Amino acid sequence: MFYYYEKDNKILASQRAGLPYPQREPIPGAPIYYLVEGDPVLGRGSFKVNHPGQLKAPHGLEVLDASRLPEFPLDGPLSAALEAGQLTAVNTGRAGWESVLSAAPSAGKKRLNILAIGDVGSTLLTGLKLLGGDVLSSIGICDVSDQVTARWEFEMGQINLPWDYYAFPDVEVVPAEKLFDCDVFVFVASRGIPPVGSKVKDVRMAQFETNAAIVKQYAQMARAANFQGLWCAVSDPVDPLAKTAYLESNKDENGNWDGRGLRPEQVQGFGLGVMNARAAYYAKRDEKLASFLTEGRSFGPHGTGLWIANSIDHYDEAISRELTQKTVTANLWMRELGSSPMWPPPCPPGPCPSCSPSGGSGTAGRCSWTASLWGSRTAIPPPGWRPSCCPVSPTSSLGIFKRRRRN
Repeated sequence: MFYYYEKDNKILASQRAGLPYPQREPIPGAPIYYLVEGDPVLGRGSFKVNHPGQLKAPHGLEVLDASRLPEFPLDGPLSAALEAGQLTAVNTGRAGWESVLSAAPSAGKKRLNILAIGDVGSTLLTGLKLLGGDVLSSIGICDVSDQVTARWEFEMGQINLPWDYYAFPDVEVVPAEKLFDCDVFVFVASRGIPPVGSKVKDVRMAQFETNAAIVKQYAQMARAANFQGLWCAVSDPVDPLAKTAYLESNKDENGNWDGRGLRPEQVQGFGLGVMNARAAYYAKRDEKLASFLTEGRSFGPHGTGLWIANSIDHYDEAISRELTQKTVTANLWMRELGSSPMWPPPCPPGPCPSCSPSGGSGTAGRCSWTASLWGSRTAIPPPGWRPSCCPVSPTSSLGIFKRRRRN
C-alpha cells in the first residue's frame, strides 16, 4: 500500500504510514516524488524512475538492468506518473533532501562556464560555440592567464554566420568569483600531464594528485555559491575527479562531512563519451565489430575497468573483449604517434546534450553509484538524472563493477 503526502506544494509517495506531512490525494498529471532510504554519503540523491523495481532497489547497479530488478507493483497514480516521466525517487537519508522539491531549473537556453582554456578547453570551447546554439545562451571562459581568455574571446567573437549574427552563443570572459553564475560548470583544468614519450603507463591516474587539489578548490567555491547547476569533470582522471568534487563540496571548513554541498546528481564525469566514440571508430573499420554501431553500449570508467558490449541483444564475449581492449589502449596508440589526444576527449562527452530541458537524446557519462562512479548512457531531465535501463545487461559489465567495489 502506498501513502501520499504534501510538502512544499509537491506530492510525496511512500510505503510508510504516519510520516510528518499532511496526507493528500495525488493530482493526475502532477509530478510525484517517491521517498527512498539510502546512505547519506554514498547513496544516490534523486533520479528519474524508468522502471518500478528501481524504487525497491534504488542504489545498486541493477537499476540499469530490468532483468535484475525486483518486482514492485505500483498503484494507479504511481504507474501513471512513471508512464508520463513524472516519477522521481528522492533519498531522504541525505541532508537537505527537501531542496529537490523546490528545484526550478531555468527555462530556455543555458549558460555554460568553462574553467581553463588550454588545448582541451579551447577545443571544447570551439565545439560548443559551433554546435551549442540551440541549447546555450552564452559561454563564459576563465583561465589563470588573462591573455589566453582575451585571445579566445576575441577569436570566438568573430565566428558568425552571414546576416544571422546570433546563431552561435556569445563567448565572454568571466572572473573566478563569478564562475558559478551559470547552469553548467565544466572543469577542464589540469597540471602535470606526462609528456609524450614518457614511460608512464597510466597517463590518466598520473595526474590525479595535482588535479584533485584544483578540483577541491573549485568544489568548495561551488558550495559557497550554493551552486544548483551541473558540475562537469572533463580533465583526467575523470572518475576520481568527479568523485572528489562531490565529496569535497560536502565538507565544512573543518573537513567534516555535512552533506550541504553538491548533490550526487549534480556531478557528472564526461569521459565515457570519448570511449564510446573510440569504440565506434573501430567498429566502423571492422565488420566483425560492426554490431556495436546499432546494438552496442559502453559501461564503466574512463580507462581501466571499461567494458564495451558489442550488443545488448546479441552479446558476444569475445567480440566485446576485443573491442574493449582496442578502446582502452587507443590513448596510448595516439601518444605513440607523437601527440596527445586533443580533439576526441572534449567533443563526444561535451555537455551540450545535458543542457536540453528534456535531457536530450542522452549522453555517455558517469554519476554516483554507491561507493563508485559508473558510466552508462544517461540523460539529465530535471530534477534528477535518468540512467538508461536495458532489458538485460551483459553479466561482464556488472561483474567488473562489483569487483571494483570489492577492491
